[in-house]
Amino acid sequence: MSPRRTRILWLARDLGADGAARALADRARHADTARFEIEVAYLLPGRDALVPALEQAGLRVHRLAGTPGTAGRPDPRWPWHLRRLLAERRYGLVHTHTPVPAAAARLLALGRNAPRLVHSEQSPWGPRRLVTSWADALTYRRNDAVIAGSRAVGRTLPGGRRAGDRVTVLLQGPDLADAGASPAARAAARAGLGLPADVLVIGTVVGRAPGEDQATLLAAYAGLRRTGPDTRLVLIGGGPSEPRLRTLAAGLGLTDVVFAGSRPDVPALLPALDVFVLSSRQQGPPAALLAAMTCGLPSVATRAGATPEVLDDGAQGLLVPPGDPAALGGALAGLAADAALRERLGAAARERAAGFGAAAAQRAVEAVYRRVLRP
Repeated sequence: MSPRRTRILWLARDLGADGAARALADRARHADTARFEIEVAYLLPGRDALVPALEQAGLRVHRLAGTPGTAGRPDPRWPWHLRRLLAERRYGLVHTHTPVPAAAARLLALGRNAPRLVHSEQSPWGPRRLVTSWADALTYRRNDAVIAGSRAVGRTLPGGRRAGDRVTVLLQGPDLADAGASPAARAAARAGLGLPADVLVIGTVVGRAPGEDQATLLAAYAGLRRTGPDTRLVLIGGGPSEPRLRTLAAGLGLTDVVFAGSRPDVPALLPALDVFVLSSRQQGPPAALLAAMTCGLPSVATRAGATPEVLDDGAQGLLVPPGDPAALGGALAGLAADAALRERLGAAARERAAGFGAAAAQRAVEAVYRRVLRP
């Protein structure tokens, strides 16, 4: 006799095409639908780019209040809508992915038949807004299990160093089944970025995390350009930091840096690169690095946060101290001068990244579900 399906709610702040929401959409395709009936709820109208992908994977999606005209702000009535959803759908387990909705779920999921609670934490535990800090302090221990995005994140959680099996570490990379630097993919990516076919290209993805340090990368690249081969540096993304980075580049005399701007097709652009760089001073789960590794790129990255958990120095790439332009520039120069080394590290990176794929991540998440649902 097959086991009865458990109805599960994934609760997130938004379903925009990045970050934790992308990881959900990737994992949804690998869910055990014979054992779990997964639904999704989110707060922010207008941040819904991944709704079609989730629905295509067979998940029912709920928006908690809000109207199309209030994009970027949750409807203040969303806790009442969440309470009604919990009552109507009678979930066996609620898996939360952002702090404020998580605290609300812990306060609302009460009573004899309350669902089990699992929470995912992707950023190191640290200072938060006062309301969030109080809500976490009052409710965090109601979690039946916590999934940390890396060992570095897990060590910062309440009781994380001694919580035993209550905290599960799960690093997940992007689901890029067709990724790779084939000649056609490389040519298309370089054409899209306006890059010559024969130049060595170094690149990074610029996000919004406070620990990013593209200033060190620009300084390292300036040193490389003075003594090294003909190269280009590509910054994909940027957002509010792009004007500042353009000013820094100009001040260093760098006139050939390619600022690609915010792009929805980052995985398709990665094959344009020969070397990927991650120059952060602090780092949560390094999604961009894992994407680059999945594409078979060698990397130079800083020993910050979770990065050493996914990349071994000299095996899949090179690790350098954070905030050290000379060390970063030296590592880049070494890779720029050695095509055989780039090829060897890139092949090893692709193999290593396969272990962080979405299918393996979903199996690990479902193992947590089975454990906390056990009578």
